[in-house]
Amino acid sequence: MVLIAGPCVIESEELCFRVASSLKKTCSRHGVALVFKASYDKANRTSAKSFRGPGMNAGLEILANVRKKFQVPVLTDVHSEEQAIRAAEFVDILQIPAFLCRQSDLIAAAVQTGKIVNLKKGQFLSPPEMGQVVDKAKQAGGKQLFVTERGTTFGYNNLVADMRSMPIMRSFGFPVIFDATHSVQLPGGGGDKSSGQRQFAPVLARAALAAGADGIFLETHPQPDRALSDGPNMVPLDEIPALLTSLLKIYSAVH
Repeated sequence: MVLIAGPCVIESEELCFRVASSLKKTCSRHGVALVFKASYDKANRTSAKSFRGPGMNAGLEILANVRKKFQVPVLTDVHSEEQAIRAAEFVDILQIPAFLCRQSDLIAAAVQTGKIVNLKKGQFLSPPEMGQVVDKAKQAGGKQLFVTERGTTFGYNNLVADMRSMPIMRSFGFPVIFDATHSVQLPGGGGDKSSGQRQFAPVLARAALAAGADGIFLETHPQPDRALSDGPNMVPLDEIPALLTSLLKIYSAVH
């Protein structure tokens, strides 16, 4: 099973080291493949006043340090062709954000770096429509892809996770990841920020694995209520070991 996990945004190198250390110990104990994730720039925050991160140069340096110190692959999202080329020098997996999943030039630039590319399904797309996104990546030369479900817009300030996504998107021929924490986000639900229902993230993660997902994406923080981005939907770091134990039982039963 693959676990893509880390804080939503890079708040500091110290935080990234703390989270990566804890996650690596837990995943090593359970035989789970860990990918550390964090964003150097959250370019789609609800408010212009919200914290976005340390920026590309400082953020990529921190991610490179995590990669070297803990010997784990790292993932970050990119928002332009230029960012894709630059980030590929420092990370193992480039992520296409959900809001940008139909940006053809961005997808092409990411796959042409030769890195694994994680294509996140837009909140505005049905699962079958992601087939066109995958085709764009393949036509640009992409052979190492993840496809990630992260919920679909369901009225105002709400998302719904359709478990049919797992078998539908697995039919595209690439591993499917389920984003458990963004799927319980309430976009714009906090007025000038998003809200969330983190208590349901474990429920949806278990359901997704039962439906055939190959791995789980989740964001975690030692103190989610003090996090600078997406705190309401993040899983507390100290709850990850117990959650991973329950997820592995389901994954093992299915596979």
